[in-house]
Amino acid sequence: MPFYPQSLSLYPDQPGVYVMKDSSKKILYIGKAKKLRSRLKQYFTPTDSREMVPYLVSQIETIDTIVTLTEKDALILENQLIKQHQPKYNVLLKDDKTFVSLMVTNHKWPMIRLVRCKGKPKQDGMYFGPYTNAWAARQIYELLLRLFPLRQCSDAELASRTRPCLLYEIKKCLAPCVGKCTKEAYEAHVASAVELLKGRNKEIVPLLKKEMEKASEAMEFEKAQDILSTLRQLEHVLETQHIQGIDDCDVLGLYREAGALILTQLMFRGGSLTGSEHFSFHLIASDDTEVLESFLLQHYQHAPDVPKEILLPMQLPLQSNLEEILSESAGRKVLILSPLKGKKRSLVEMALKNASSQFTKEQDAKSLKEKMLLDLSEALQLTRFPRRIECFDTSNISGHDPVASLVTFELGEKDRSRSKLFKIKGVERTDDYTAMRQVLYRHFVKAKEKNDFCDLLIVDGGKGQLGCALDVFQELQIASIDVIAVSKDEARHDKGLTQEKIFLPQSKEPLLFDAKSPLLFLLQKIRDEAHRTAIGFHRKRREKRLISSRLDDLEGIGPIKKKRLLQHFGSVKAIQKATLEELSAIQGINQKDLQTLKQWQEEQFKE
Repeated sequence: MPFYPQSLSLYPDQPGVYVMKDSSKKILYIGKAKKLRSRLKQYFTPTDSREMVPYLVSQIETIDTIVTLTEKDALILENQLIKQHQPKYNVLLKDDKTFVSLMVTNHKWPMIRLVRCKGKPKQDGMYFGPYTNAWAARQIYELLLRLFPLRQCSDAELASRTRPCLLYEIKKCLAPCVGKCTKEAYEAHVASAVELLKGRNKEIVPLLKKEMEKASEAMEFEKAQDILSTLRQLEHVLETQHIQGIDDCDVLGLYREAGALILTQLMFRGGSLTGSEHFSFHLIASDDTEVLESFLLQHYQHAPDVPKEILLPMQLPLQSNLEEILSESAGRKVLILSPLKGKKRSLVEMALKNASSQFTKEQDAKSLKEKMLLDLSEALQLTRFPRRIECFDTSNISGHDPVASLVTFELGEKDRSRSKLFKIKGVERTDDYTAMRQVLYRHFVKAKEKNDFCDLLIVDGGKGQLGCALDVFQELQIASIDVIAVSKDEARHDKGLTQEKIFLPQSKEPLLFDAKSPLLFLLQKIRDEAHRTAIGFHRKRREKRLISSRLDDLEGIGPIKKKRLLQHFGSVKAIQKATLEELSAIQGINQKDLQTLKQWQEEQFKE
């Protein structure tokens, strides 16, 4: 039964959260309000101009409410419920979103590391970033390693070393592991690296110039050239787009058109623009202030590096509550500002322009993808527009460890959430046809139960694999999915080329695309991704089986010691070649274990 607006008079007019559900009790939208009854009535009035509200309202059957003591409590509860239930019409950031940061470790002899942060950092240390551009972060990291000869080895290696490594010989490390430098000298380099990461590089540049002059006077021209190259990189990477009077802040900008919305985040650290990020949302029922409120909580509440200031294009009704929540989470004052003039307003205008530009770019890219998929539909004589494409591939060696993979592409882009890996069940050895038939049947039985079908199925292979798919569809009485097979023609290897063949159910002869066709490139991209995923899964299973058969039977080498050996040496082959000295450096390996491993190495060598 549809929801009757007349019943809204029964709802409380207090602060709280409302949960809108459809006929199957699925949550459509979660919101908060200072006065629940007044806020809910707005959805059912013709004055609400939000694009997606009519679609939302038409699906509502029930509205549940949770009364809270304050607006701040409602704000926190709303954020928790959105993350928990992930409603269709709410703004939701992906939980697996991670950013690259640079970390100076909290250690007697600190080191600089590149880390990916998701939520609060797990390790103690000083964090700089985040950098949304991983390439730029790596450039800064490599620059720091060239400038400052700090250690690059792990804490375990540092503790176990008895002589300097090669990095010391080439003057890339001070070798604190064996006491080749004083604590003061090492800390001076760490302090300089930290100052540089904070953007305070005015003192470092003159020092480098002095070093370059000394090298030049000593006729060490190669060294002088290296320092000059470092200086240029330093100026390019760390001093671009420096803005006076701006310290650490993030700037947010919005652009909305119909049901689509782009949110742009510009990140300034030490007065320099260190990165930007764009977040795309579709079918959003929230207004602009609600979008910003939800974003601020989801993105910053547990972030490892919350800036001192966050600049917004508009004032938010709950701005002071948001400041309080973020400040409590960060452990220091965080300001949320909506500047009306000056440099900070100029930065907001920059963010708004970036959001508009990104929206146009994404819409153009989307149009191009849709046109390509339309062309693909015509070329392959499909009955449906291939919005969602699924591709299967199998992998085994001589029938052993058979596996299969499924990858999904939505509007031409990979949808990682729909990727699947399959172990072929019930057989020790199998062929490609048996494996393909089994995984297709298993997958589409479940898809039929959920009525969740793709538009186009691609199987890696020729007529045989295509026949397997058609047999499964006939057995399951599925007629709404187009299916093709893609294979390489091995006959042209003598010319250094391979010709892709596209097999269609309605044609005896394969379809051949031009080698430079963008449609062929798309099909290859999808098929190669499925192939790569299947091979990767097969290798892991095979390696696990081999490891199990070679190491599990060794007396005294349990799961923990085996894991440490593999993590340190990387493979069973490397363990076979390791010296007793190298093996003894592994935590937990005693003299008895060394004898066991030595005997095992000798047996492996004989084989």
